[in-house]
Amino acid sequence: MPDGLAERLNGAVVRLLGRSVAPDELFGIAVSGGADSMALLSAASRAWPGQVEAATVDHALRPASRGEAEMVADWCQRAGVPHEILTVSAPLTGNLQASARAARYRLLEDWRATRGIDWLMTAHQADDQIETMVLRLNRGSGVGGLASVRGRRGRLLRPLLGERRVTLRAYCLDRTVPFVDDPSNADERFDRVRVRQALTGSDLFEPSGLARSVEALGQADAALAWVVDQFAMDYLQLEEGSAILRRTDFPPELLRRLLERMLAHVRPEAEKPRGPSLDQALVQLLSAKAVTLADCVITGGEHWTVRRAPPRKSR
Repeated sequence: MPDGLAERLNGAVVRLLGRSVAPDELFGIAVSGGADSMALLSAASRAWPGQVEAATVDHALRPASRGEAEMVADWCQRAGVPHEILTVSAPLTGNLQASARAARYRLLEDWRATRGIDWLMTAHQADDQIETMVLRLNRGSGVGGLASVRGRRGRLLRPLLGERRVTLRAYCLDRTVPFVDDPSNADERFDRVRVRQALTGSDLFEPSGLARSVEALGQADAALAWVVDQFAMDYLQLEEGSAILRRTDFPPELLRRLLERMLAHVRPEAEKPRGPSLDQALVQLLSAKAVTLADCVITGGEHWTVRRAPPRKSR
């Protein structure tokens, strides 16, 4: 049976790499067991036989998660695809979804590097990209946040951003590729689930147009990062326990990024401040006032200085 998804997948990867796939190139597929990732796994194994390995991260958050990972392992064994189950051992703290995502990517990157795999693929598709854009627009994200779901980032590839969720599910059903439905995908406590339900059946967004916009935002984000690198070399003085910006007559977006860099240098372990708090800090600093942010004291004016905040006195 001809495999149109495998052909489109190969074409998408060629575009992301800017060249043809080499015969010795290895692809690692992150497979949760859902329809999207199982479709990616099946199509990839057909597009590049013998060049694909797979890994499933078991977050151990649900009793059924181990069985779902083993379902993927069974399919891989029958298909001749090497597979490994990666288990999250450390407890997840804070925002559950964010912590799980961070742990998942750490395990997958360690697995990729250990196995000598060239590229890691995830099954993010067009609907995921649309949902993420809506979520981040609602949260007031800037260029960097809106450009985050890109087709390629380092060794990470997302070649299914031109595919719709319903198409990938139909692929699995047509080819009897097994998959599971994660019950958390219907849990309305999560913002993404509510956005997904609101967008179900909507044709307001054109995936190819959205993908082009995200790519344009990504290029703009890279250009801004390049400019910040140049200004940092000329005007940013990083010392032990402090950072000094010796010129502050830049546009707000550049100042915001320079300030983030200063905070990361002085307190790399601190949580990255969110957009509104950064915006408020910029207003105060441009008025030559001092602010406290990310456990740092920042003095404004013609020059900006960031230092660690003194320890709080215990009562």
